[in-house]
Amino acid sequence: MIIHLKKNLNKQRIEEIAQLVKAIFYVKDDIAVLVTPAGLKELPKEIQDDVDQFWPMKNDLQLANKQYRSERRTVKIGNTIIGGSTNNVVLIGGPCSVESLEQIDSASILMKDLNLSTLRGGCYKPRTSPYSFQGLGLEGLKLLDKMREKHGLNVITEVRDATQIEEVIQYSDVIQVGAKAMYDQGILRACAKTQKPVLIKRGFGSTLQEFAQAAEFVLSGGNENVILCERGIRTFETGTRFTLDLCGVAWLKEYTNLPIVLDPSHAMGYAYGISDLSKACLAMGIDGLLIEVHPDPKNAKSDAAQQLNYAEFTKLVGELKAMAGVLNYNLV
Repeated sequence: MIIHLKKNLNKQRIEEIAQLVKAIFYVKDDIAVLVTPAGLKELPKEIQDDVDQFWPMKNDLQLANKQYRSERRTVKIGNTIIGGSTNNVVLIGGPCSVESLEQIDSASILMKDLNLSTLRGGCYKPRTSPYSFQGLGLEGLKLLDKMREKHGLNVITEVRDATQIEEVIQYSDVIQVGAKAMYDQGILRACAKTQKPVLIKRGFGSTLQEFAQAAEFVLSGGNENVILCERGIRTFETGTRFTLDLCGVAWLKEYTNLPIVLDPSHAMGYAYGISDLSKACLAMGIDGLLIEVHPDPKNAKSDAAQQLNYAEFTKLVGELKAMAGVLNYNLV
């Protein structure tokens, strides 16, 4: 159950009520928002006079549930707002990994020339093998910060574990929680303490319910700026890296109130399929795309096969902008 208490209750009374109903709570705009385990169906009599509104819930998909808020939430990334009733689709582009000043500056110039607002680049890489490139770490974050200042771009980068969360918060505009970190409660709870946007990628073996409930860890801590990112799930198929779950996207649109971004690069795993998948994603009526682009994909230090070169990316952006015009979307 989600409970909105009446405005301006004192802290002691809020804590008493939260303890009584075993709730997590945060305060926003002078209203205490309490979230109890889903089994609570009726308000205890002793708190009814303190309650403004309440919503019984069938399961622990609560704050992200459309039964609670029917309109998709808005999230502000720099000067760009996505979600809600906006028609904005943010196209987040850049290399899988920040490799050097020259490489990330080149990618930033490309994004700026294409009138796109948000740059991606991994600095802490959660690689499957300990012998693979692990990212530049703090040095990479500082390079992204330079790109933000030099080119006026928003920056999104991934946190690998909770030990880097404060650095990522400091140097990024959007905190990316990767598929391998979706269940890391240390990261999720740290993200709940900031008001920066948090993009959570679906774990490749996670159900939609589990995916949405990961967002609840951030939302229930008071950070309402959460974005869901579908990036493909593991199936029996081996011809592609993963399987992009567009059926799952339809479910997320129907049952959750969070903005949705799709990552066709990681789903496909090969550059040849990114263009067609990106167009299919845009047709779903989503809020953003995450596409990897590199100046020399064959020599990329991570995920070389799935990164577009500059000519391919430029062509795709032109096609997506034309398609967005027909669909009455703004590609930003």
